[in-house]
Amino acid sequence: MHDHDDFDFEDSPGIPAPLPSGENILWQGSPNFREVAINAFHLRKISLYFGLILLIQAVSNVKSGSGSLGSSLSLTLLLSAIGVGILLMLAYLTSRVTIYTLTNKRILIRFGIALQMTINLPFSQIHSADMRVGKNGFGDIPLRMTKHTRVSYIALWPNIRPWNFSRPEPMLRCIANVEEVAQLIAFTAADVSDEASDNPVIIKQKKRTPTTATTNRHFPKTQDEAFSMKPEVS
Repeated sequence: MHDHDDFDFEDSPGIPAPLPSGENILWQGSPNFREVAINAFHLRKISLYFGLILLIQAVSNVKSGSGSLGSSLSLTLLLSAIGVGILLMLAYLTSRVTIYTLTNKRILIRFGIALQMTINLPFSQIHSADMRVGKNGFGDIPLRMTKHTRVSYIALWPNIRPWNFSRPEPMLRCIANVEEVAQLIAFTAADVSDEASDNPVIIKQKKRTPTTATTNRHFPKTQDEAFSMKPEVS
């Protein structure tokens, strides 16, 4: 038996081909397994749903005096466990396969469980970004593309902003230290913007909680601004 690496075609993890001269990797990361399971595959909500079904079935069987209480509940419990197990497996494979790469020129997203692909997002095609911060420093960074740049919602899921079908936005999902990564993206975008003499990209910050305010800020125009950026809650 021979060991097989599904990504042996890559020049390095998450990079399908050697980077051009002058391009360097600044950061790489992957989605957190637990965060993906909870936020992308909604494990808590689905587990609660299965638990509610079991409770309703148990109460119904007790009221009707059914003698098959044990067997029917066992079957429901087994099917529920299989469903949760499948979600956990998909979340694990997603976190294992997906790699986000930030270079000084672009952002790359490697994704796909059955068929691995890498999407290339140059900063010239990124119009703006949001940052959603959850607990323990994990969060998401959706990337709003320019109006002439289109991506596939279905192909990129779950690395896509939920429910934005008209203008799908690629997203760095459930990553650790999301604020630091967002600042590094801002710093890099400022350098690219200076080189291209473009207007700075806008970045918005949001908390992943129902009661948190939203703050807006621009990507900095200089390196000094990038290092001094602080969230400002309105």
